[in-house]
Amino acid sequence: MKIKVHGKDLTVSQDMVERIAYKLSFLDKYILIDDETTAQVIVKKHGNNIKLEVTVPTKVGYLRSEVIDKDIRNAIDDSIDKLEDQLRRQKTRLSRRHKEKLAKNFISEDVEEEKTVPVRVKRVPVEEMDVEEAIMQMELLDHSFFIFKDYSSGVISVVYKREEGGYGVIEAV
Repeated sequence: MKIKVHGKDLTVSQDMVERIAYKLSFLDKYILIDDETTAQVIVKKHGNNIKLEVTVPTKVGYLRSEVIDKDIRNAIDDSIDKLEDQLRRQKTRLSRRHKEKLAKNFISEDVEEEKTVPVRVKRVPVEEMDVEEAIMQMELLDHSFFIFKDYSSGVISVVYKREEGGYGVIEAV
C-alpha cells in the first residue's frame, strides 16, 4: 500500500510520515489491499490543535477518519482506532447480510423528484457493477443510496433504501 501524507499550513517531519506508515500497515491483517492502493493522509492546523484526516479506498468501500487533537501522535493512534472499528463493522455487515436475501427484498419503483436547492455538490466515480453488489456497497458505507453503472444494461442507476423496507432502483434513461 502506498501512503501520501500532505501537510497544510505546517510541515510534516519524516519521522511522522514513517510513524503514520507503520501504524497504517495494520490494514494488511484485516483485508486484502493491492499494492496500487493509495492511502491519503492530510495533516493540518485546526486552531491550536492538529487535524488528521485519513482516507483509504478498499475493494469493500472507503475507510475514513478525522481526528482533532493537540498531539499528532495521539491523533494518529485515535485515527487508527477509528479505522479498525470501521473494518470490524464492515466485516460484521458482510457476514450478516447475504446477497440472496438482499435480492429478494429488491423492488423497482418510480420516485417523484423533489425540487430543492443543492447545498453541496459532490462528484463521485461511477463504477460498473450489478444491483446486488451496489446494495452491498450501500450497506457497507451505511448510506441510504448508492450510485452505480448497471453491468447488464450499462445505465447509470441509483439504489436506495425504502421507508417501508426493502430497496428500490432509479435508472437514468
